[in-house]
Amino acid sequence: MQNNNFLHKISPQRVYRGENSWLEGKANIKNFYSKPLLLGRSQATKKIRDSLALDLIEMGLNVVSAELDFDCCERDIKKIILISKDSHCDVIIAAGGGKVMDAGKIIAELLNIPCITIPLSASTCAGWTALANIYSPTGAFIKDLDLKSCPECLIFDYSLVRQAPQRTLSSGIADALAKWYEASLTCGKSTDGLVQQAVQMARVLRDQLFIDSNEALKNPFSNAWIKVAEGCALTAGLIGGIGGAKCRTAAAHAVHNGLTQLDFKEKALHGELVGFGILVQLSIEEILSKNKLAMQTKIQLFSFLKDLKIPTNLHSLGLSSTSNDVLNKACIFSCKNNSDIHNLPFNVNNKILMKAIIETNKLEEKRYLNA
Repeated sequence: MQNNNFLHKISPQRVYRGENSWLEGKANIKNFYSKPLLLGRSQATKKIRDSLALDLIEMGLNVVSAELDFDCCERDIKKIILISKDSHCDVIIAAGGGKVMDAGKIIAELLNIPCITIPLSASTCAGWTALANIYSPTGAFIKDLDLKSCPECLIFDYSLVRQAPQRTLSSGIADALAKWYEASLTCGKSTDGLVQQAVQMARVLRDQLFIDSNEALKNPFSNAWIKVAEGCALTAGLIGGIGGAKCRTAAAHAVHNGLTQLDFKEKALHGELVGFGILVQLSIEEILSKNKLAMQTKIQLFSFLKDLKIPTNLHSLGLSSTSNDVLNKACIFSCKNNSDIHNLPFNVNNKILMKAIIETNKLEEKRYLNA
C-alpha cells in the first residue's frame, strides 16, 4: 500500500496544436490579457516574433517586446522582470526554443503572472513542463528549478515550428529518447502505477521515434513529422508530468550538464549533448553491470543517431581539442552530490564516468573497423 502523497504538475491548462493553432490561441490571449510581454532571443526567429507581436497589436493588445541577451541566466531574468514591472505586463509570452521558454516560465512565476509558451522548434519539451534550467551567461549549466506549475497555455503551431532548422528536430528526437533510456533504468522496478504508466509511455514514444524520425526529417509536411515533432515537444513533457518527481532523469542529462561547463568550438544543442549522454549512460551500465544488452542497445542507438546526423562523439560535439584533464572537470561536475547521475541503480564517480565517455568516444572508430 502506498502511504505517501505526491504532487503532479501534469500539463498546461490549455494546449492548442495544429497547422494554424496560433489563430485560435491568439484569440484566447485577447480574451484574458491586455498587456503581454513577448519574450524571445534568436535573430533567426525575430521575423516570426515580429509577426506574432503585430497580430496581437492588431487585436488591440499593448505588446511589450523583450529579448534575452544570453541563455536562460539570472542576469537576463532580472532584466526582463524590471521591464515587465515597469510596463505593468499581465502575461509573459515566451516564443522560441527551450531556454527562452524556461526563462519565460521563471519570470512569470517570480512576477506571479501567467506564462504562455509558443515553441518555435521541437527541440525540447520546455514549453510543456513545470521545470526550468538556469545557465551562466556563457551557457554553462548551473541548476534546475522546480516551478509551481506548468505554463497556463501552450500554442504548438505546426506552421511556426516547421520553419526551424532540421537540426533542432534531430536534437529534440535525441532529448525525447532520453525519457525511455533514463526512466526505464531509474524507475523500471517502481511499484507506483502512475510511474509505471509514464515509463511505458516513454517506451511507446521511443518506438514511434525509431519508426517515424527518418521520414519526419525528409518530409516536414508528412504525418510522420507531426507525430515526431509533437512527441518531442508535447508527449515528452506529458511523460514527465505523469511520472512526476519519481520518474527521474539520470546520466544522459548529467552528462549534458557537465559538458556545458566546457568551451565548444561550435555550441552544441541541448538534445545533442543529451543524445551523447544516453550513449555514455549505456556505457556506464555496460561497465558496471557487465550488461551485454546495454552494449547491443548502445550499438543500435549509435547507428540511429548517426543516421539522423546527431553527434555521437566529442569531435562532432565541437570538443575535439578537449584534454582529458579538462574533460575530467566536466565529469566531476556531472558527479556532484546532487547530480541526476546518482539516480542510477549503481554508484558512479568521475573516474567511471570518464572511462564511459572515452569508451563512447571510440564507437566511431570501432564502427569503421567493423565495417
